[in-house]
Amino acid sequence: MSQADVDPRRLVVVGASLAGLRAVEAARKTGFTGEIVLIGAEDHLPYDRPPLSKAFLAAADDSGELPEVPWFRTEETMREELGVDVRLGQPATALDTEARTVTVGDEQIPYDLLVIATGAHARLLPGAEGLDGVHPLRTLDDSLAVRDKLEAGARTVVIGAGFIGSELASTARKRGLEATIVEALPTPLVRATGHEMGAAIASLHELNGTTLRCGVGVASIEGDGKVERVVLADGTTIEADLVVVGIGVIPSVGWLEGSGLMIDSTIGGIVCDENLWTGVPGVYAAGDVASWMNPTLGERQRMENWTAAAEQGAAAARNALDPENAKAYGTVPYFWSDWYDVRIQFVGSPDADEVLLVDGDPAAGGRWVALYRRGDRLIGALTVNGQTEIMKYRVQIMKGGSWDDALAFAEKRRIAHAEKFAASV
Repeated sequence: MSQADVDPRRLVVVGASLAGLRAVEAARKTGFTGEIVLIGAEDHLPYDRPPLSKAFLAAADDSGELPEVPWFRTEETMREELGVDVRLGQPATALDTEARTVTVGDEQIPYDLLVIATGAHARLLPGAEGLDGVHPLRTLDDSLAVRDKLEAGARTVVIGAGFIGSELASTARKRGLEATIVEALPTPLVRATGHEMGAAIASLHELNGTTLRCGVGVASIEGDGKVERVVLADGTTIEADLVVVGIGVIPSVGWLEGSGLMIDSTIGGIVCDENLWTGVPGVYAAGDVASWMNPTLGERQRMENWTAAAEQGAAAARNALDPENAKAYGTVPYFWSDWYDVRIQFVGSPDADEVLLVDGDPAAGGRWVALYRRGDRLIGALTVNGQTEIMKYRVQIMKGGSWDDALAFAEKRRIAHAEKFAASV
C-alpha cells in the first residue's frame, strides 16, 4: 500500500502536546475538513511547558496572585473553532498499523492518518517512591506540586544540572531559598553544549549563590513520610524539604511495542525520514519522540526543545495530508534557557571539532559568545546574554557558512560591542 492509497477522512493525533496541537492547527490551515481526534494521557488541554520551570514557579505578586496556567487554547477553541474531538485523561496503549487503529482504554480508535506526538517522560530516581516532596518537573501537575513547596519556603535540592533543573534552582534562589544542585558527571551540560562550555555555563550557579556539587552521585533520599535529606555517594548529607529530579527524559514509545515502527536504539525515539515519515503508511511522528534525519546538518537527531516540537508538529501534519508533495523538515536547532538574570541560547550542534570563545569572559559573568567548528564549517553557536547575536549565527549555519567567515563576523561584532560599551560609560 502506498502513502496515497487512503483517502483521509480521519486524522488522529496522539499526544496533547505542543507538537500535537501544531499538527491539529496545521491540518485545518491546509484545508483539511475531515475528523480530527486528539488523544492526551493527561487530564489537561495542551499547555506551554517552558514556563513550568520558569515564570510559572515565580512567587505571588503584590496582590497574592500566583502565575496562571499557560494554556495554549481554551476547550471552546479546540472543540468549536478547530473542530477537534479532544479525548483526555487516558494514554494510548497500543498501535495496530495493519488495522489502522489506536487503542485507548477499551476502545479501538480508527485512523486514516496518524501523527504521533507523545513526547517524553521524566526519568525517575529509584528508592524515593512514596516520599512527599520528591518530584520530577515535566508536567503541569509536577510544577504545581513543586510550586506549593517553594511557596512554603522549601530548602531545595536539584538532582541533575541540566537546563530544567538549573532553571528550578534559579527560581528558588530568586525566592531567597537555599538551593543545591547535585550532578553525577564531572562536567554538566556536556550533551547540550559540549565539554568546553558546560563548566563555563555552570559557573553561573556559583555567581548567584547556588551550591553546585559535580562528580558525585546520590546514594539515597531519606525521610519519614516526607523528604528530609539527600545523602551523597561521598557521605555528604544535604538537608532538604524539596527534591527535584532532573536527570533527563525517556521518549514515550513503550506503547508502540509490536506496532512495526522502528525505535532508534542510540538516541531513542521513532525512526523517521527527513519528512518525519515512519516508513509505515500514513504514520508520522513529531517532537521529542521523533528521531529524524535533519538534512540541514546532515545528521540524525532527536530534539527536546520548544521550537522543534512546534515546527515538526505542523510539518508532520502537512506531509501526512499531502505525501506526494512532502517537504523535508530541515532546521538549525535552537533552544534557550533563563537562569537568574541571564539568557542562555544555543543554535546548531555541539558535536564539534573545536569550540572557541570569541567574545566576553565567562568568569566575569555578563555577556559572552562561543562558536563551534566542524571541519571548515560553522556548526554551532552559544551565547550568554547575546540575544542580538544568536540568530545571526543561526542564519550562517543554515546557509552552510564557513568557519573563517564566522570568525571574521564575530570579530566585527566584538569590536562593535566594545565600542558601544565604551561610549556608554
